[in-house]
Amino acid sequence: MRPSVLFMRHEDGKREMAAKKIVRIGDVAFGEPGTICVIAGPCMLESEELAEICARKIKQITDKCGIGGVFKASYDKANRSSGKSPRGPGIEQGLKILEMVRRETGLPVMSDIHSPEEAEHAARVLDALQIPAFLCRQTDLLHAAGRTGKPVNVKKGQFMAPEDMKNVVGKLEEAGCRKILLTERGTSFGYHNLVSDMRSLVKLRESGYPVVFDATHSVQSPGGLGESSGGDRSMVPHLARAAAGVGVDAFFIECHPRPDEALSDGPNMIDIEDLGLLVTSLKSIDSARLRAQ
Repeated sequence: MRPSVLFMRHEDGKREMAAKKIVRIGDVAFGEPGTICVIAGPCMLESEELAEICARKIKQITDKCGIGGVFKASYDKANRSSGKSPRGPGIEQGLKILEMVRRETGLPVMSDIHSPEEAEHAARVLDALQIPAFLCRQTDLLHAAGRTGKPVNVKKGQFMAPEDMKNVVGKLEEAGCRKILLTERGTSFGYHNLVSDMRSLVKLRESGYPVVFDATHSVQSPGGLGESSGGDRSMVPHLARAAAGVGVDAFFIECHPRPDEALSDGPNMIDIEDLGLLVTSLKSIDSARLRAQ
């Protein structure tokens, strides 16, 4: 298989092709030429029933669209705005639910880890580990995740410039990890607001690793409701389509059958019934972008 390529422009205006790595999570290939992938699921593992409902719907949508899908939900939301907020079932029960999801649907599964001690335990079940944005510079956490041998998806911190992610990549590579995804999820813009700078997607590509656009956390208002985060889900399709026009390898889209009743991040999650139409439009835009190159 030929590796996909990205173009890097030098100061003299010349373009040079640099090989871009393909990262496999289960049977889903991120960064393969002419394809996009989706990482989707509810923010939190609220119940086994909800996880299975969402996973089956995601499987149906990705199969119909002919793209790869990964199920992602958190077994522990350790960074909630308030200590009173629900955190999820915890690692033991959460991993059992995620293992069930993979067994029943065939989707690879991903979840967040928050401490080095979690990494090895979570990696026994998960197909990929995710590093939350707030923790993306934690060296010990990155090293522990990298040593598991599993793919690692790192959310770019809201406080970081995209070019600073090269140091995050370096820490993972120090631990022997060469299966890395980099996710853009917006940058802090004053209080309780994020802005998505599409230039970040281009700069993250310079790492050579696949780039993911987090369409739902990019419309979040962190802590905006006092004891929880707010958000504006109506903006999700617009930002996702803009990212598709720029060019990314995958989209991170949190979804829920009843987002207004969700226990975490409801305001920025989309209704899972809207996921299929959105993914179809993203695939169309990506195809048009490739034809225009």
